[in-house]
Formats: sequence, C-alpha cells, structure tokens
Amino acid sequence: MSALGRVVRAGVGRRRVQTAAMVLTTLMAVTASVLAAGVLVASQAPFDRAFAEQRGAHLTAQFDGTKVTAAKLAATARASGVTAAAGPFLTLSVRPRTASDSDALPAGVDLPPLTVAGRADAADPVDRVDLVEGTWATGPGQIVVAYDEVPVEPGARLTLPDAPGSPTLTVVGVARSVTGTADAWVTPAQAEALTATGGPLTYEMLYRFRHAGTDAQMAADRATITAAVPKGAMTGAHSYLTVRQQQTANAMAFVPFLAAFGVLGLLLSTLVIGIVVSGAVGAATRRIGILKSLGFTPAQVVRAYIGQALIPAAVGCALGLVLGNLLAVPVLGEVGTAFHGPSASISVWIDVVVPATALAMVAGAALVPALRAGRLRTVEAITVGRTPDAGRGRLARRLTGRLPLPRAVSLGLANPFARPARSATTAAAVAFGTATVTFGVGLALTLGAVQEGRMLDSAGSVVVATGGGQAPPGAQAVPADGGSDTQKADPAQVTAVLRAQQGTSRFYGTTRAEASASGITGPTTVVAYQGDASWAAPKMVSGSWLDGPGQAVVTSRFLKAAGIRIGDKVTLTEQGRHASVRIVGEAFFTEGEGMELLTPASTLAALGLDAKPGRYEVETEPGTDPAQYLASLNRALDPVGAVASADTSDTSSVITAMDTLIGLLTLMLVAVAGLGVLNTVVLETRDRVHDLGVLKALGMAPRQTVTMVVTSVAGIGLLAGAAGVPAGVALHRYVTPLMGKAVGMTLPTSDIAVYHALQLAMLALGGLLIAVTGALLPAGWAARKDTATALRSE
Repeated sequence: MSALGRVVRAGVGRRRVQTAAMVLTTLMAVTASVLAAGVLVASQAPFDRAFAEQRGAHLTAQFDGTKVTAAKLAATARASGVTAAAGPFLTLSVRPRTASDSDALPAGVDLPPLTVAGRADAADPVDRVDLVEGTWATGPGQIVVAYDEVPVEPGARLTLPDAPGSPTLTVVGVARSVTGTADAWVTPAQAEALTATGGPLTYEMLYRFRHAGTDAQMAADRATITAAVPKGAMTGAHSYLTVRQQQTANAMAFVPFLAAFGVLGLLLSTLVIGIVVSGAVGAATRRIGILKSLGFTPAQVVRAYIGQALIPAAVGCALGLVLGNLLAVPVLGEVGTAFHGPSASISVWIDVVVPATALAMVAGAALVPALRAGRLRTVEAITVGRTPDAGRGRLARRLTGRLPLPRAVSLGLANPFARPARSATTAAAVAFGTATVTFGVGLALTLGAVQEGRMLDSAGSVVVATGGGQAPPGAQAVPADGGSDTQKADPAQVTAVLRAQQGTSRFYGTTRAEASASGITGPTTVVAYQGDASWAAPKMVSGSWLDGPGQAVVTSRFLKAAGIRIGDKVTLTEQGRHASVRIVGEAFFTEGEGMELLTPASTLAALGLDAKPGRYEVETEPGTDPAQYLASLNRALDPVGAVASADTSDTSSVITAMDTLIGLLTLMLVAVAGLGVLNTVVLETRDRVHDLGVLKALGMAPRQTVTMVVTSVAGIGLLAGAAGVPAGVALHRYVTPLMGKAVGMTLPTSDIAVYHALQLAMLALGGLLIAVTGALLPAGWAARKDTATALRSE
C-alpha cells in the first residue's frame, strides 16, 4: 500500500464517529434515490414496452353514429398531427350469459356488460391486438374476448339475450389490447347483426399522434379530432396516459415522497460530509504540516482528504443499493403482472447512475475543505494550535454573562458565536432533521386520512344486508334464475325495523349494479343511494353531493378517463335502456379503483334494474353499546330476512407499505441530522479542550460541564427547529398533491391541511430534541476529561 493510501486508511479508522456519519448519510440518500428513480422507471416499463410492440392507441374515441357517418370518421385519419388511425369500428354494449359449462363458470351465469367492437383484423395499424389463445373471429357466430375481462376460454358459448334474435356466439379466441379498446371483438358483419334495427349506432376510432407525450398534448390532439367532426358527435374518449396511470398507480404513488426524501438525503449528505471533512482538516492542521514536511505535495493532501470522504461514502452507496433494491421488491410486486411478464425490477442504469451521482456530490462537498488543507503552509500548519482565538465571541460572552442564568448556561449560550460558520452548519443539520420529521408526520397524517376515507359507506357503525341489488364487483357471479335460498328482504319492513330500533341515529340504503357509461370502456359499477347519505358521503374535492334525481358524483380519475368535467352529462346504458345523469360533484375514494359512479336509486329504476337497497348503512346514537344493539337488531330483523353486522373496513396494503417506508426514511434522516450535530459538538469540544481544563481548574463540576456543552447547541436547536417546521410543511403541501396526481386522483383539501397549532409547536421542539440528543455523548466525554490532561492540550 502506498504512503497516501496508508494516510487515507488511518484517517478513516481514527475518526469513527465521522465515518459512521458519512456511511449513514450516503446510505439513506442512495436508498431513497434508488427507490424513487427505480420505481418511476420500472413501474412504467412493462406498459411502455407492450404499447410500443402493439402500436397502442394514443386516443380511443367513441362517436354517435346518428351525428356523423362512417366515411366522415374515416376522413379524420388525415387530421393534423395524426400519424396512424384504425376504424371506424361499429361498437355496442351487450350483457352476455354463459351457455355452456366451464371450469370457471357454469351455464346460465349473467356476466357484466361488455363493449363489443366489430373488427375484421387483429393486426390493424393501431392497437395490434395480441392473441393469447385461439384465433381471431372470421365469421358469424364467433367472438373473441379480452383477457382478464371475461373468465371463459376458447370453445365456450355465450348467449346475448338483449341482442336481436338472442344469438349464441362461440368464443374462438382470447386477446389483449394494451389500452383496453374493447372487451370483446366480432366481425363487422356480426356487429351489424347484433345492433337493433333502427337503434342508435356507436363507432370507435383509434388514433396515434405525432406529439402525445403529455396531458396537454393529448388534450390538443383530442380537440383536433373533435373539431373535425360535427358538434356533439364525439361522445367520449380516453387517453393512453390514463390507462398507463391506472395500471401503474400503486407504484407511482411512492415516487413523489421517495424523490423528496432522496433530495433531502443528498442535500443533508453534502452538508454533513462537508462538516466532517472541514472538521477533520481543522483538527489535523498539525498533522497536515507534518505530512508536507515529509514530502507530501498539496495535490496529495487534497486527494487524501477527498479519499477519506469517498471510502465511507462508497460503503454507504453499496449498502444503499442493496437496501433500495430490497425495498423495491414489495413496491413493484404487482407491476408487470398486467401483461403477465416478469416482475419489474430496478434498472441496471439506475444502480449505476444514482451512486455515481452521490459519490460526485460527496467529492464536491469534500473538495473545498480539502483544498484548504492543500493550501496550508508547512511551518504555519506545524506551529498552529487548535484552540480558536480568544477574542472571537467575547462580546457574546459578556452579554450572556449579564443574564440572570447559571454561569455554565451563559457560557454555553455564548459558545456558538466563537465559531459562527460551524454553528451555522449545526443549525442547518438540525433544520433538515426538523423539516424531515415535520414532512414525515404530515405524510402519515395525510395517509391516515386517505385510509379512513378511501372506502365508500364506511362512516356507519352497522351494516344491514338485505340480499337486494346486485353483488359488488369481485363477488361470485349468481345464476340468472336466482339460484339462492335467501329471499330478498322487503325494504319497507327493514326501514320500519331500523326506525323502531332503540339506539338508531340515522341510516340510508345502497345498491349496486353494472352498466355501460359513455366515454368509459368496459362496465361501470353504479352505486345507487336511497335516503339521506350526506352524513356518510365521501370527501368532496369540488362540486356538491347528491341532492336530487338525475345527478351523479364521480372521482377525478373517472372524469379524466371519460374526458368530461363537472356539469357534463354521462349516459348509462343497460338492457337497451338509457339514462342520462349530470355530474354534480367530484369526490375522493379509491374503492373500485375510483371508477364507480354514485347516483340516486331512481337512476337504476330508469334503466330497468333492481333499485331495492342491498344493504343499509346505520349510525348509532352516542353511548350505544354495539354488541347489545346488534343482538337486539338481529332479533328484530330475523323475521324480515335481513342480517346486521358491525361495519369494518379493510386496510390498504399500499398505504401500510407507504407508512412503513416513510417511518424508516424519516428515522434515517433524523439519525443523520443527529450525527451531524454529534460530529460538530465533538469537534467543538476537542478544539476547546484546553478551555475546559481551565474551567475545571476553576471549579466547574462535571454536571456543569454537561450543561454548558448541551446549552451550546440548545439555542441553535430551538432556532433551527422553528425554521425547519415551515420548510417541512411547505414540502408536505407540495408533495402530497403530486402523490394524488400520480394515481390520477385529486386529494381533498382536508387531507392536505393536516397540521394543527399544537402539533407544529411540538414539532418545533423536535429541533431542540435532535440538538440535545446529538450533544449528550460529547458532553459526557467532556465531563469525564481529566483536568491535567485538558490543560496540557493545545
């Protein structure tokens, strides 16, 4: 090993506290950065790869055939900015029923509504549909179903009771469209035969555009197509960006706060490493002079101190890579399954670029103090001592000495003014720590609010199941003939029992059904309300809750997918009937992936669907014993045929994972901030060891020494904490809307404004806690220092 290498190794081994600080800072920064960048890239890779291979549609648009002809639609392929187009395809909504037994479903099971497109070829210029099994439909009586949409295999038969002649079609293939342009496909002639004579025609066009990378560009592209057809002809359209966002939503929700932690970690790493190297140079001035007298050049001295920073930083980078990739496994667990490809993982280039960037920042942070070491003159470096000029901070000591405080406290308050630059870096480390804690607490509070409000109808304490309505999504399909031994309870009787039951405060009924919604591909779950549900309504982002017939409330994800705004109308179609509802409010909930439509029960009645409540949400009066209430209510409901149970909401595993990561990263950053304080106090205590000897010789007790050292950072901690809290609040208010945007949702204002005055005051005191905790260890060392040894120190 060369002489320079031995100097570097000795410096790393001698300063264990500083080495640990550099390892932990780079570990935290690289972990968060790898997670943020890796999840951002890896979560979108499967979709982007499939989209490119299948030449997916940038825009899938639906048109009213009574307002525009097929020829006019075909001409839109030549509109400005369009690079490729496919269609027009005649489309219709059908509700099939299984006509044969299979491993998944028996015969006679009603399936959800399907959007069927008449398409002659799977390999069109846009949206080349990928056949998973079987063949493409080439003649009458054949149908191809979308993968994961219909649980049937080739050879199965489906009856369409609502189509003309109630035909039975044979499934000849299972296919996948990367952007979900349809739920099933038949030949164009078959599509015409399935359309009722004289009924409304609906066409679909698929487009690719020259510029389609952002929401703004997609909005402009949509406006171009809208302008190319008669007014009102386009009934709906959805962008591939919305599809990608929905498929990668869970993973993408992690990116904004991980990126914030990564940036905080990199900045704090730069600060702490600058403190460590600067302190090492200041503490080893004499050693630097000796090295120069032995023949070390200024360049070698600079390399030595940069090397002493890069070695522990490299260890931290290696550990951060391992931890970042391990933590990415659960985050990316479900990414890639949409296309049944391999599990997504962190890209190799992320594992190279992130640590390289971190090491470059470490080298940059160490360069300035290292250059100072290289410029030191040999004689001056050998003869100079470490103790600062006695004149520095003298005015501060005089002023604090006049305060009615113990002398140990007044000396501690004056100490930061002797080295203002070092005190400033300590304050910066504490401010970073306080901002991080504030940010992490805010994220936890926001996620708690999201966890509480993400499910519909979870405000009540009791649920009464009546057996009415359709089963919610995900429930096992029920044969069309009823096939159930449970008789539907009469809503009037259930209502009468609830009103008569002692302890009932208020209640309302809900039922679910599935219908086709204009602008949305595939079936839409409709949640219908009977009674006043305003007390349990989801949190509103804008607009208002339901207060009359013909209204609907949806999420921002639904609005974006359908390309509509509050005030627009959505047409629901089921069994040949149509009902229009006006969007009156935008709410926040994630049940059903946020794509459910909330409306009064009268909407289902207009569609000819069962509008009787399938369940009632009940809120009990304050002080009511839950067990006694349930027992009494079930005795009263037993003759009616309904059953009551406690209302319990499940916990989101995604939010739980977020909370875990936030807690881990916050603790790591706070530990780094504490190590930064510890390092500066160690340097300050060693620099003032001679002064400590004098004070001890004059009678300062060990307890007073601890008080003085702790007090020297307490004031800094208070001021830095007061400055860090607003920074943490500002970061939280910036990042949390981005988390909602990443999943295509708008968070309610109440879920963002989560801080209260008492919480902020306690968080501000966190700066004091970080500073004091970081100072305790060196304070104890100073208290135990022998007086005679301290007096001999320079």
